[in-house]
Amino acid sequence: MNFWDYLGNRHQQLLTDAFQHASAVFQCMVVATAIGVLIGVLTYRSEWAGNLATTATSTILTIPSLAMIGLLIPVVGLGVAPTVTALTLYGLLPIVRNSIVGLRGVDPTLVDAAKGIGMSRVHRLVRIELPLAWPPILTGIRVSTQMLMGIAAIAAYASGPGLGNEIFRGIASLGSKNALNQVLAGTLGIVVLALLFDAAYVLIGRLTIPRGIRV
Repeated sequence: MNFWDYLGNRHQQLLTDAFQHASAVFQCMVVATAIGVLIGVLTYRSEWAGNLATTATSTILTIPSLAMIGLLIPVVGLGVAPTVTALTLYGLLPIVRNSIVGLRGVDPTLVDAAKGIGMSRVHRLVRIELPLAWPPILTGIRVSTQMLMGIAAIAAYASGPGLGNEIFRGIASLGSKNALNQVLAGTLGIVVLALLFDAAYVLIGRLTIPRGIRV
C-alpha cells in the first residue's frame, strides 16, 4: 500500500488524532500563556526575580520529554493529565522570557506620563505596558507553540492523545508494510498543524498589533 492509499484508508482516524493533537497543544498554550505572562508581570521589575524566573523555566526545558512524562505518570497517571502538565511546563520559558523583555522594554517616559495623569499601577500595566509588550509576548507564544507541537508527539508514550500515537505505532511495527506510512503520516500531520498555528498567529499579530509598533 502506498502512502496516498494509506491516507485514504485511514483519513478518519488521522483527522481525529490531528484534532486531539491540536486541541491538546492549544489548551496547554492557553494555560502556559496565562501563567507565563503572570510570572513576567510579577518579576520584570526586579533583576534577581526576573533572572530566577528565567532560570527556573530554562531548567524545566532541559529535562528530556520522555523523562518528564515518565516522572509524571506515577503522580498523575496515564492519559491526558501527564500530557497537559508536561506541555504546559515546557511552554513556559519563551513566554516568561519574552514577557519580561517586553515589559522592561516599555519606554519609561510613557509610564511616567500615565502615572502623572493619575493612572493606578494596575491601569498602567493593563492599558500601557502590556499592550506595548504584546509583540514580543506573541513571539514567545509562537515559539512555544512550535516547540510543543513536536513534544506533544511524545505524549503517546503515556497513552496521551494526538498524532504521536500514529508515529509510535509505526515505530513499534517496523518491518511491516505500513510502518513507514504510519510514521510519515504522523510526522507530516504535525508539520501541517504547526504551519497552520503559525499562520493563525501571524493573523492575530496583524489584528492586534498597531502598525506603528509591529516588530
